[in-house]
Amino acid sequence: MIKICSTEDVPKGTAISADVDGTQIAVVHGEDDNFYAVYDECSHAAVALSEGEVDGCTLECWLHGSRFDLRTGEPTGLPATEPVPVYPVEVRDGDIHVSLTPSNGVTR
Repeated sequence: MIKICSTEDVPKGTAISADVDGTQIAVVHGEDDNFYAVYDECSHAAVALSEGEVDGCTLECWLHGSRFDLRTGEPTGLPATEPVPVYPVEVRDGDIHVSLTPSNGVTR
């Protein structure tokens, strides 16, 4: 697990982008009050998901509106049809830690 930032750096309902050993990760504070980490690139178009809108447990790509479930990486709205990698997150002592081994088996 790699320390990314403080939980205070990611207000509820927002996402930030982090470079973790050369991998761009979107760290998201879901509206369910949990923290999530997904690969920070839409599987439909090469744009940053961290710039999109958080809605419940989904993240919407700002360019074409593809939506991804933050828990599974699965697309829940077209035009994306391929999932994005999802990374395990642990919150310890107010800090967000992420593993670079995708929990959903999807590689980028």
